[in-house]
Amino acid sequence: MISTRGRYALRVMLDIAANQEDGYVPMKDVAQRQELSLKYLEQILPALTKNGLVKGIQGKGGGYRLTREPKDYKIGEILRVTENNLAPVSCLAEGAPKCERRDKCLTIDFWQGLDEVVTQYVDSKTLADLMV
Repeated sequence: MISTRGRYALRVMLDIAANQEDGYVPMKDVAQRQELSLKYLEQILPALTKNGLVKGIQGKGGGYRLTREPKDYKIGEILRVTENNLAPVSCLAEGAPKCERRDKCLTIDFWQGLDEVVTQYVDSKTLADLMV
């Protein structure tokens, strides 16, 4: 399940994309338009900035901008930054310890298939696709 953090990050990115034509977008404006807590957005933005998805400046006229065009952001990329991974089960998460039962696990093929479908879907959609 995608957490609030991931859902809010996607909404923030979409709002910035839709409103950055006049320069940097103040987070207070995003928070107001999206009806989100500014304090919570301030916890999400460092991850987006650190991973190069947005750039920000402080002070008068400050705010955030996308670093690329909306068509160049895969939804999966944004979700992975905020969720760390999208694996449906912990044994498929990146960096997970090798499961001792993997060789006799009757469900691993199912979970791997689900993981592939989810990955393919979120990586096939871009911010631009959601801006219609």
